[in-house]
This record gives sequence, structure tokens and C-alpha cells, in this order.
Amino acid sequence: MVLIIGITGTLGAGKGTIVEFLKTKGCNHYSVSGAITEDIKKRGLPVNIDSMVLVGNEQRAKYGPSYYVERLYEKAKKNDGDCIIESIRTLGEINSLKKKGAFYLFAVDADIKIRYSRIIKRKSAKDNLSFEEFLSKEKTQMNTTDPNKQNLSKCIKRADFIFENEGTIDELNYKVEAVIDGIRKRD
Repeated sequence: MVLIIGITGTLGAGKGTIVEFLKTKGCNHYSVSGAITEDIKKRGLPVNIDSMVLVGNEQRAKYGPSYYVERLYEKAKKNDGDCIIESIRTLGEINSLKKKGAFYLFAVDADIKIRYSRIIKRKSAKDNLSFEEFLSKEKTQMNTTDPNKQNLSKCIKRADFIFENEGTIDELNYKVEAVIDGIRKRD
């Protein structure tokens, strides 16, 4: 049975770190943020967090809250093997993937100061934010009643496994590997 792992979590918590580890275990990787970035570039907008939120919300409002994961799932079906769909941010995305079979949602979080220091170090164009801007952007993504907009707090609550990532990369990888081993034994 093909395993689908969804990844959700707060800004700078370690979603990409989990993805990189799972790729070493043979998982194919698909990213909601990557798909949104493609749409941003097609519109000629700057690739930053504001454009990510704007375009993602517009596309979900137009095509439904699971629009991006449906697109990525169709791509994943064409490839053999387990897959990761990164940057799950709406309950509609979770509900859609739960219907697909062996789906597990992983959430990752860490102290806000640790996460902010991580985004500063990675120097991504979309992460060029002051601490106050970082707090504000995160607040807008945490809760909403609009099913087409990000609701990270509810996504994290729906996770099958939640990882606190305040230690080393090796510590996070160890936690993830233990969960993957447990899932494979169960299925």
C-alpha cells in the first residue's frame, strides 16, 4: 500500500527538514508551497509570504479548499512509491487526503524565537521579515472560519503525529524514523 504523508506546521518549525529526511527513505516529494510559487510566478508577482497567502487563498476560493493537494495527489499517483505532500494548511486539504487511503498527517512546531532564528538563517526571499512581521504573518495563518484560508492551529490539532523540534536535526530525524517504522509495522 502506498503511504501518503502530509506535513503541516508553523513557519520555520522544520517541515523541510522532515521532508529531506523522508526523501532519504525513498519518499517522493510534492509541495503545496511549490505549487503556489508556480502560480505566483505565472502572475508575475514577487515570491514572498504575502503573495503565497494571496494566491493560495484565491485559488482555493475559486477551485475549492483542497485544490492544491488534489493537483499534487494526481502527480503522485503517476509515480510509484510513498509520497510526502508538504505544507498542508487547510482542513479541506486534510479531509481530501484522508479519503485517499494510507494517509498520515505529521505536524511540526517549535518555540517561536527558535523558529524565527531559523527563517533568518535560511535567507529565503519569502522569509525576509522582521520579528513583528513574522508574528503578524503567523497570526493570520493560525485561525480562520473561511475553509479556503490557512488554519494551521486546526491542522496541527488534526495531525496523527506532532513533533516538537527544538533540538538537533538528528533528534528530529530519530523521532520521525520511529514513527515511520511504527506505521510500516501497522500497515
